[in-house]
Amino acid sequence: MSNLRKMSKAYLLLGSNIGNREYYFSDAEKLIEQEVGKVIKGSGLYETEPWGIKSKDLFLNKVLLVETNLKPLKILENILEIELKLGRIRSDIKYSSRTIDIDILFVDDLVFNSETLIIPHPQIANRRFALIPLAEVCPEFIHPVLSKTITQLLMECKDKLEVRKVE
Repeated sequence: MSNLRKMSKAYLLLGSNIGNREYYFSDAEKLIEQEVGKVIKGSGLYETEPWGIKSKDLFLNKVLLVETNLKPLKILENILEIELKLGRIRSDIKYSSRTIDIDILFVDDLVFNSETLIIPHPQIANRRFALIPLAEVCPEFIHPVLSKTITQLLMECKDKLEVRKVE
C-alpha cells in the first residue's frame, strides 16, 4: 500500500499593498515552491485598487497554479506560515493593508467547508482582481459550485474597481 497522495492543482491568489510588493511576491513564490508544491503556471502582475478597504496604496495581485500533494488544511497552515515569515500582521480588521496575502481560490474541483477554510473561495465571483489573473491562467476552469467558467464569471462580475496589468 502506497502512502503517496494524488497530486492536486491549487489555485492561489497573492496580494500585497505595502512595502516592496515585488520582493514579497518573489519570496512568497519561492516559499510556496518549498512548502506547498511546484508552481506550474502563474499570471502576470496586476495593480489593483483596494477592495473592501480604504487605502491610498494600490495592491499587486497574481495567481499561481501549484501542483501539490497536500490536503487543503495543510496548504492553509503552510501559507499562513509563509505570510508570517514575510511580515504579515493579522488584526481583527477583516480587510487591511498587508505585506503579503495568500488566498486559496480552488483546489481541483473540491468543495470544502470548515471553520477555518472555505473552498472555493467564497468571494471569487465578486472580485475582478482575482478573476482577471485567474482568467489568464485557466479561463475555461469551471467553478465547482457556480458551474460557470472563470471567463463567464468575469463577464458577469459587478466589481468596477480598476485592475491593470503591469508585467
